[in-house]
Amino acid sequence: MQHFDLVIIGTGSGNSIPCPELEHLSIAIVEDNLFGGTCLNVGCIPTKMFVHPAELADATRHGRALGVDSQLTAVDWVGIRDRIFSRIDGIEAAGRAYRESPECPNITVFSGHGRFTAPGELRVSMHDGGTQVLTGDRFVLGAGSRAQVPSIDGLREPGAAFHATDTIHTSDTIMRIESLPKSIAILGGGYVAAEFANIFSSFGTQVTQIVRGPALLRHLDSDVSELFTKETAARHELLLDTEVKHAKVGGAGVVLGLEGPGDRQTHTAELLLVATGRRANADTLNVAAAGIDVDRHGRVVVDEFQRTTADGIFALGDISSEHQLKHVANHEARVVQHNLIHPAAMMSADHRFIPAAVFGEPQIAYVGLTEDQALRQGVPYVAKTQAYADIAAGWAREDSGHFLKVLADPATGKLLGAHVIGPDAATVIQPLIQAMSFGQRAHDVARGQYWIHPALSELVENALLGLPAPTEP
Repeated sequence: MQHFDLVIIGTGSGNSIPCPELEHLSIAIVEDNLFGGTCLNVGCIPTKMFVHPAELADATRHGRALGVDSQLTAVDWVGIRDRIFSRIDGIEAAGRAYRESPECPNITVFSGHGRFTAPGELRVSMHDGGTQVLTGDRFVLGAGSRAQVPSIDGLREPGAAFHATDTIHTSDTIMRIESLPKSIAILGGGYVAAEFANIFSSFGTQVTQIVRGPALLRHLDSDVSELFTKETAARHELLLDTEVKHAKVGGAGVVLGLEGPGDRQTHTAELLLVATGRRANADTLNVAAAGIDVDRHGRVVVDEFQRTTADGIFALGDISSEHQLKHVANHEARVVQHNLIHPAAMMSADHRFIPAAVFGEPQIAYVGLTEDQALRQGVPYVAKTQAYADIAAGWAREDSGHFLKVLADPATGKLLGAHVIGPDAATVIQPLIQAMSFGQRAHDVARGQYWIHPALSELVENALLGLPAPTEP
């Protein structure tokens, strides 16, 4: 049995917690998988490294309206994959090597799977075959989440191992497949499904997306969801209100049994990507043995200081947050780090204005309330929808249909929400996130600075100017 001042489980954002102010502590880091967590290895970073070449490949489609007639002749999937993961795998290995090096003399890395056996006690099944029992004065849970596989006959149970050579994949393995498939079925209507549908469709794969509900990205602003669903249906096959009842791997790939509108009962594709969400890894740690409560979604319960219900144990990121976003996990890691250093003067996490983006085609970004949420919550608001087509940068793109919608408090003029669907949405929205975070009034933001002309940022300027003047001075 080994005792530590601090035990950190997971090397995503939790790996940023050790710092000079904590060098006097003995720290254990427990990692059951790749160093760097979901974002670095199977999430936001490699997916976006695929998205950019996908945008280049898809440019041939968008060029026709602008008088550029080009065609895509080939996609080097292996070259793209190997370029991406040579960098990703190098960063992962370097991160592990650094934490195991003499440069981190107060840190001990345990490569294995940890489970609580009692309050303050963690049993680690080491990858090399042994077992280590760790005790700690304080713990940080940053063990993240895993791809969730629904209970469908023929699919593996959640948590089962997938491999790059399989016919059925999750987002954890699909990026490392050996060749670009001729066809792929994608199960799911959320952001993971949207981004991979964009990647494979851009690269020339025949995509069929299967969704239980009536629209894609239904948690977003209803106008955004409606437009995204419409454009997706025009780009590749989209089966809405359809359930997969069973899956069977055969010579041609995978055969799916379907139940939905119309007479279609089966669909065959070379590969199946199951993109139906992720679940917190709290259950894999046996957190109940440590006195840690979880909510009905299986996430660790934390307070505003990221403390769990067990004394001396903090949690951050996907294991405890409904926002499965790297920038949220990073923020929470900074909060936990501060609270470990300053236990008598803790800071609380700020979850007021959390933005997110979907790197599909078209791109989407959003922050704050939707109109539906404002109506349900009885929040007074005014709204302005600004079309890309009505600014010069939109004319340059011959953009049609895409927009920015802003919501504001009619009394104060402070922003309540913003929703963008269109080119560079994730960048366009940033001034609005800043305005909300610092309590700036819409008209002050619009008139208090220069806006480069003709740039996409004028979309923000014009939307803010289109809002009614606040009733309060």
